[in-house]
Amino acid sequence: MKKSQKGFSLIELLIVVAIILIIAAIAIPNLLRARIAANESSAVGSVRSVVTAEVTYSSTWGTGFAVALGNLGGVAVPCAASAATACLLDPVLSAGNKSGYNILAPGGAAVGGIVQTFVVSAVPVTVGQTGQRAFCSDESGVVRFDPTGLLTPATDVACQAETALQ
Repeated sequence: MKKSQKGFSLIELLIVVAIILIIAAIAIPNLLRARIAANESSAVGSVRSVVTAEVTYSSTWGTGFAVALGNLGGVAVPCAASAATACLLDPVLSAGNKSGYNILAPGGAAVGGIVQTFVVSAVPVTVGQTGQRAFCSDESGVVRFDPTGLLTPATDVACQAETALQ
């Protein structure tokens, strides 16, 4: 009589596990790179949104640019627009952290009650995991980047020293 085999042998199971591990070793780094690319795209979009909101704020309220990022957003629903909460950005972005990036947008010093400059920057929370590059822009509207991901420009000059996105 023949013995009928039920189930898999240990060798067959080990081969299947090895194949799954090889596929995972190939796929996981690609997934991480895709997430970093998506976070960077979101950061550039956030920088552009803040620049647009700053220009709108300046022309609406007549006090120049916003002193802080929080002045461009609003947390109350429905949002009541004022110089303190302009309701131009969503609450997530105006809180300063979105898609693995810290978003900063300090206004410059007020001259005669008018804030004449601003610099917006997006810096990865963890360089190499949430993003590779830092991004910045100022009232010129040109988005620039720092390949090290570490720069948080505090002035227009520091931002303008970076490489412009093409």
